[in-house]
Amino acid sequence: MQPQTSSLAGRVALVTGGSRGIGHAIAAALLDEGASVVITGRDQSHLDDAVKELGGGDSARADRVYASRADARNANHAAAAVQAAVDQFGGLDILINNAGVGLFATVAEMDVQGWHEVIDTNLSGVFFFCHAALPRLRARGGGWIINISSLAGKNPFATAAAYCASKAGLNAFTEALMMEVRQDDIRVSCVMPGSVATGFGRGGGHGSSDDWKLSPDDIAQVVMDLIAHPARSLPSRVEIRPSKPLKR
Repeated sequence: MQPQTSSLAGRVALVTGGSRGIGHAIAAALLDEGASVVITGRDQSHLDDAVKELGGGDSARADRVYASRADARNANHAAAAVQAAVDQFGGLDILINNAGVGLFATVAEMDVQGWHEVIDTNLSGVFFFCHAALPRLRARGGGWIINISSLAGKNPFATAAAYCASKAGLNAFTEALMMEVRQDDIRVSCVMPGSVATGFGRGGGHGSSDDWKLSPDDIAQVVMDLIAHPARSLPSRVEIRPSKPLKR
């Protein structure tokens, strides 16, 4: 049975970290369903390239994508990106918190700056965007917040204390927020992927192939399925992992 889909024409989405990888795939899927999409990122050149790719040479589609340069660690940047969605497209219906960073080192080797970069991006950044977006979602009568977490949030591993802590915190934050706003018809979910072939995080070893890993499009499909899910029920946490991981 094919998953349900629904047209998102007239809906406005904001995808953090939308210039590459998982965020780029999610932005493309949202555009395919008719949504207008604002993407954020720290690198303007990557954003410019992503807007061209997402527009696909179609002027009507290109008119539905906009880039707002933002560092998720900065609350003012988050507020400005949300405001950009309102200014460009008239409101906000969907927030995808995808921006993330992974710095992998033992606790003894991790410096304070690296710790803050991971925690402030992966956890505080989600709070900043949610805090700015909630009034806009309420003004539209509801909407969706989908946070891209990781299986590392429940399966910690050595050299990833900061990353695992940030994702465990994100999982808890997501569930608390879900309970706070579900009566407002704001549906909050958390997607927890395993290994994704994006070049992010730990490699598979010298000369190894990423063919066994999830693709960004797999995560985008989960996001679209959540948005299309019947309103009477809420899948609040989705775990997705490669079907056949490498044998160790």
